[in-house]
Amino acid sequence: MYSYPYIWNYLPLVLQVLVALGLAVGMVGASFVIGKHKNSRTKAGAYECGMDPVGDARGRFTVRFYMVAMLFILFDVEAVFMLPWAVIFRRLPAITGSRMFGFYEMLVYLGFVAVGLFYVWKKGILDWANDKGDL
Repeated sequence: MYSYPYIWNYLPLVLQVLVALGLAVGMVGASFVIGKHKNSRTKAGAYECGMDPVGDARGRFTVRFYMVAMLFILFDVEAVFMLPWAVIFRRLPAITGSRMFGFYEMLVYLGFVAVGLFYVWKKGILDWANDKGDL
């Protein structure tokens, strides 16, 4: 029986990366060749959320903006922790020795997340209608 080097196990991954890069370069190249090009002074200018960039760039933001950004990251990380658990959920009884341990473990985790969400909700951080400035 023929034995091939271990590096050949990575061939599908390399092919997938090459196809993804080829598609990306192909789409950008095709849009450059096929697309219409009308250069103007407006297109060459800086884009600031649809407004003309005037004034000082050091404008103040309300603390609420940063709180919502941190909450987004927090709940995004929460989803990242749930994905591996969901992938191995059926194998957890063999790993932990208990049928329901993995399920209860995730319930406790979601309970902590729910308490955090309840606290944020009661603090009014998610209530943009009554924005009184900084918290």
